Order: sequence, then C-alpha cells, then structure tokens
Amino acid sequence: MHTHRRLKSLIQKKQKKNKMKGPISQFIEKHYLHFNSASLVDAAKEYEQQLANGAKMLVSMAGAMSTAEIGKIFAEIIRQDKVQIISCTGANLEEDIMNLVAHSHYERVPNYRDLTPEDEWALLERGLNRVTDTCIPEHEAFRRLQKHIYKIWKDADDKGERYFPHEFMYKMLLSGVLEEYYEIDLKDSWMYAAAEKNLPIIVPGWEDSTMGNIFASYVIKGDLKASTMKSGIEYMTFLADWYSKNSDNGIGFFQIGGGIAGDFPICVVPMLYQDMEMHDVPFWSYFCQISDSTTSYGSYSGAVPNEKITWGKLDIKTPKFIIESDATIVAPLIFAYLLDL
Repeated sequence: MHTHRRLKSLIQKKQKKNKMKGPISQFIEKHYLHFNSASLVDAAKEYEQQLANGAKMLVSMAGAMSTAEIGKIFAEIIRQDKVQIISCTGANLEEDIMNLVAHSHYERVPNYRDLTPEDEWALLERGLNRVTDTCIPEHEAFRRLQKHIYKIWKDADDKGERYFPHEFMYKMLLSGVLEEYYEIDLKDSWMYAAAEKNLPIIVPGWEDSTMGNIFASYVIKGDLKASTMKSGIEYMTFLADWYSKNSDNGIGFFQIGGGIAGDFPICVVPMLYQDMEMHDVPFWSYFCQISDSTTSYGSYSGAVPNEKITWGKLDIKTPKFIIESDATIVAPLIFAYLLDL
C-alpha cells in the first residue's frame, strides 16, 4: 500500500513537471527516445540543469544559421537569459541584420540542386547571392548596411576610437538609423535582442565576412585605419577576462556547427591553464555540439568530444553530447525545450 502511494506520488510529480512544458517539449520527450533524437533530449535537459545550477552558457554559431532565421527563436533565448555570451562567424553577425532590413527582397530557390552555371550567373547579374536555397539581395542587404556602418566606422576612426566588430553593429542597431527598413518583426532579430542586453559576442575571423571585406576595402583606399577595428587577439584577451570572472558556477559550451566559431572560444581554457599557468581555472562545465562532420576525416569540427580532453578543454566528468544532424532542425527544438514551448 505504501509503495503504491509512493508510486502514485512520483507519477503525479512527473505529470506536474510535464504540464509545465508545452506541446513541443512534451512531443520531444515522448517520441525522441533513441540515437540522435535521444541525444537531443539529453543535451537539452543538461543545458537546462546547468542554468538551474547557476552556470552560464556560451552558444557558438557557425554555418548560415542567421540566414536560416534562427533569430525567430534564438532572440527569445537571449531575452530570457538562457545564454550569457555568444561566439559566431562574421557572416552570422551581419546576416541577421540583413534579414531584418531586406527580408522581402530575399528569394528562395527550392530547386537549387538543379541550377546550371548559367542559372547561377543569372542570379549574380540580378544581384542575388545564393546560400543553398536562399538568395541574399546585394543592394537591399549588403549595400544598405554598408551605407550606414561606414558612417559609424568613420566617426570612430576620426575620433581615434576603437571597437570590436559586434560593438559597431550594436551602435548601428541602437542608433535607429535602420528603422525605416525593418521588414520583419523586431523580436525575431537575435542581434537586436543581443544589442539591447549588450550581450558579449566573440567574432573570430570577422575579416572573413562581407562587412569585413568592405572594411578592408576602405583601409586599402586610405579612408579608414585598420586599427580602428579591434582584433582577434583582443577578442581572446576579452574572453579570457570574462571567463575568469564568470566561471565560479561553471560555464557551458553549446556549439552549433564547427569551425572557428567553436574552436576559438573553447581554447580559452587551455590558454589560461597552460599558457597563463592559472591552474585553478575550471574546465568547461558542459559541452554539446550539433555536427554534420565525419570524425575520420581528421577535422576539428568532426572530432568527438572526448578528444577535447587531450587538449585540456574538457574534464573527464564534463557532461558531453554530440548530435549528428542538421543544426537548422535540432537547434530550434533544443531552444524550444529550454523555453518550455
């Protein structure tokens, strides 16, 4: 009898907990039971537990996630303080804002696999830059931003001021100069949500982006000084200071894709421990990667989480997850779970 009551109590507690979660989360918990789907659930639950324990979370974002409109859900993750620092490519930094100001001019090409070289050239002549099945308009996106960001770069250059790439973007967003161009709901822009919170962003290799190329062109023409833009080394020194000051309860690492957006920030731990000889620095407290890379090819992006132990990035006991799937499918589901949707 006592056992029956205890079992009933446990069931009621579980039902109460499930009621707090919305239909998407409940669907995931009911049906995602094996293989990559189970890893998705495990990773989402541990992400949630990390935050509950007082840990902070870094989200790194490679690929074309901004053009995939991850902002529709990631912006809410930012607003609800479920991420405390972001690392992303220069493309993701700018393409969220491009979508904000030029969305109606984008074109989708569902049959992109069938395009001939002549078809691709025709897109170029129309000023459309293709990202898989989505074309970004040259004039309405790239050049529209260029017009306004140059003024902000130039103003800082003339005053002898220096900022990080994301700080210049924040200035442009918060100045209001882009408001006349808004074509999507502002709440769906993750960059605007980040700007409102002045969330720290690390943008390694920013030069490898359209705005980075444009900035370089002004430097070559003598209109701007290269030093006006803070460098990648300065990003690392900023991150080292931030990590040291925020790791008392742990810092987790949630990696979307691979590449420099992931490897650059995760290396701050071995840098502090091995190169700075700060032997009390904690390892990352959580690690999850959504990956489509193959381990046997020898790439960083395809490396299994345990390999990072040998580099001094993760501890033996660090909760580690890898979800081998499409990030445009997986990331929104994990974020939905964190938001109790």
